[in-house]
Amino acid sequence: MIGRRDLHNGWTLACNDTGRDNLPASIPATVPGCVHLDLLANRLIPDPYLDINEITNDWIGRTEWVYRLDFEAGPDALPDAGPDAGKMQELVFDGIDTVATIRLNGEEIGRSFNMHRTYRFDVSALLRAGANELSVTFHSAYAYGAEMEKHYGYRPNNYPGPGNLMRKMACNFGWDWGPTLVTAGLWKPVRLESWDRARLAETRVSATLAGGDGLVRVRARLARHGEAVPTRITAEIGGVTRTVTVDADAQEVSFEVRVPSPQLWWPHHLGAQPLYPLEIRLEDESGDVLDRYAREIGFRSLRLDTSPDEHGSAFTFVINDVPIFACGANWIPDDCFPSRVTEERYAARIDEAKAANINLLRVWGGGIFERDEFYQTCDRAGMLVWQDFLFACAAYPEEEPLRSEIVAEVRDNVIRLMPHPSLIIWNGNNENIWGFDEWGWRPIIKAGVSWGLGYYLDVLPKLCAELDPDRPYYPGSPYSGSMQIEPNDDRHGCKHIWDVWNEVGYKVYRNYIPRFCSEFGWQAPPAWATLQESVHDEPLTPESRGVFHHQKATQGNDKLIKGLAGHLPVPRTMDDWHFATQLNQARAIRFAVEHMRSHRAICKGAVVWQFNDCWPVTSWAALDSAGRRKPLWYAMQQAFHPRLLTIQPRGDGLAAVAVNEQTLFWRSKISGRRMRLDGTVLSEFEFWRLLCDRFEAKEFPLPEDIATAGVANEEVVVVQMLDKRAFHYFVEDIELKLPAPSLDISLAKSAGGYDVTVSAKSFLKDLCLMADRLDPAAAVDSMLVTLLPGESHVFRVTTEKQLSVEDIVVGTVLRCANDLVGTN
Repeated sequence: MIGRRDLHNGWTLACNDTGRDNLPASIPATVPGCVHLDLLANRLIPDPYLDINEITNDWIGRTEWVYRLDFEAGPDALPDAGPDAGKMQELVFDGIDTVATIRLNGEEIGRSFNMHRTYRFDVSALLRAGANELSVTFHSAYAYGAEMEKHYGYRPNNYPGPGNLMRKMACNFGWDWGPTLVTAGLWKPVRLESWDRARLAETRVSATLAGGDGLVRVRARLARHGEAVPTRITAEIGGVTRTVTVDADAQEVSFEVRVPSPQLWWPHHLGAQPLYPLEIRLEDESGDVLDRYAREIGFRSLRLDTSPDEHGSAFTFVINDVPIFACGANWIPDDCFPSRVTEERYAARIDEAKAANINLLRVWGGGIFERDEFYQTCDRAGMLVWQDFLFACAAYPEEEPLRSEIVAEVRDNVIRLMPHPSLIIWNGNNENIWGFDEWGWRPIIKAGVSWGLGYYLDVLPKLCAELDPDRPYYPGSPYSGSMQIEPNDDRHGCKHIWDVWNEVGYKVYRNYIPRFCSEFGWQAPPAWATLQESVHDEPLTPESRGVFHHQKATQGNDKLIKGLAGHLPVPRTMDDWHFATQLNQARAIRFAVEHMRSHRAICKGAVVWQFNDCWPVTSWAALDSAGRRKPLWYAMQQAFHPRLLTIQPRGDGLAAVAVNEQTLFWRSKISGRRMRLDGTVLSEFEFWRLLCDRFEAKEFPLPEDIATAGVANEEVVVVQMLDKRAFHYFVEDIELKLPAPSLDISLAKSAGGYDVTVSAKSFLKDLCLMADRLDPAAAVDSMLVTLLPGESHVFRVTTEKQLSVEDIVVGTVLRCANDLVGTN
């Protein structure tokens, strides 16, 4: 059996910059990890996530660093000694970030230029029995980028740094939500592997359906060492075993395993996620196991429907023959230092996504291919994954050496990730075709100069067709399906909507009915506790130094205030700024999602930018870097619920639209009323039974006396269908005569915390309990609750802190739109 020995303990770090005399000659280091984390753990730098410390740490990415490890090897390392003499000895690095020279016992064994691929080095002739020294020298990514710009020439890049000239996590160099923290280090495991005769060099596994059976395709490539011998490969799954013989002179083998009538794997909102353990063994003729491959796989059918129709052409994921609506969010690296993200943290984040009724996460192309644990967790959770290839917001050279690095990176990661049933698409790039077409790149990129199109339309689709033919590939996001059609066309492909946030306000979302919207978003600051933990300005204001530094978007704070215009008044205090901008973010995204879902016959996906954060920052995220829910999280939970009731303009009137993503039809009485904010009913209706079939958006035109206001700034329309309720206001809050909030609060101890009951004595719009204001570790189950006079709502707060009614301070802990607007 192949021997694998992790080399994670005993590493040290040294700085090769003679100007850094304040650093020790040798620093204890952690592998997997990176330089920043080692310096931080040894208290040699301030935390770059706090205040403006990011800029004081800029020198780290411009410096050369050396990781060293002394380790012992057994007698089998000698080429001519012991019973295992002649074994192949290989050093394997699952992730090297990024430009590095690797030496063993003083001899260079290889160089790395790619953070996103695995490196394997034959060290059979260099490894010693006894003491060995392994060193990895990391060269400055900035210096390498300067060399590559001379080599390739300039290419446009929407963000600073040379991320488009090398294969490194692009957002390391800064983004409009991320700091500039240019890392170096061994960010994934390192090990020594010992083997003889043969090993599984490449194992490609795909699972799909063939009629009512599951079909597993196995394609294996062997590496051989020493005398060539016949081998056999055995695959076991679902009670079925298949063995094939591999001749001594053969390097590759392909075969299929058919599993009768397997249970189907479904996205979490449609069904269960049965997973079948698959084991593949490479054995010699006597049955000794030489190598082993093990995964859990699921059986489901998958296609991307892009067929032409009366609206243009579709962009619909069809899973197990069901055309789904993707209720999604974009996923960025969950930490600027990816090695810090544990399996437990992945699970917690994905649980939060699932609880928000998200069924798809798009792994964005300016980050990384996530570690195996991310995709395994998505498999178990029924969370669909859209995977970008790693090209974002820039032009990329297609010449060597970058081209070969990209091919190697794509092979590594497609083969690694293709067994996962959660993974439903490979996407060529993020915004690069759009950038070339509309961002002024054309005059800069002269005729004949490469900018990445050859990757998206040739290299990547060919590699995907060779390696993973059962999964769809699409050239870009956004992309219309043809270079002859504007890439961000409503009628075709996938669309990004960014003029809304940047220029025109969120009501403009209704101007678009995309076939699939893979990016749209609105900003807000993180939770109050997260802001206080990361910024220590006195006083804390929207423009104070630390708060402003943790806002990376161009004119971001100005856009936050501009985005309130016509909706909410300009905030007068820091507390009001924090709540108003968070509330506006939640409303903007709920407005967009409900609009898109109401047009389900045309639009088949709404993927919000973004789900998570990589550090404490004002951003588009729903879940901040500390894992705290912003009001947006609750808005997504409501707007993405499999059963949605919304009121939308249709023609000259209004319609209640019931949207059903569940597997059973939705049939219920529907009723509504137009009423004054004080509770006086002005008009009402009741329709005995509205039937909304599964996977349908059903419109119900509201009667004219309901849809037409008497006194617009004093009235609201409320429509009810079972437990779902929708509101429509004829004017925005800034004009609406919202009363001063009048309410009663009671508190009762419950398992794990408290039940906080709020009883409305006045109309209360978008009531929020900010649990982190009570206790930074607290969480609340609901938010954005609108109550009519006389109604009550119970907020369930999870906390270990002792609370009293006096702690639930109205206007700080308990907020609503009423106390922003006041009585007009």
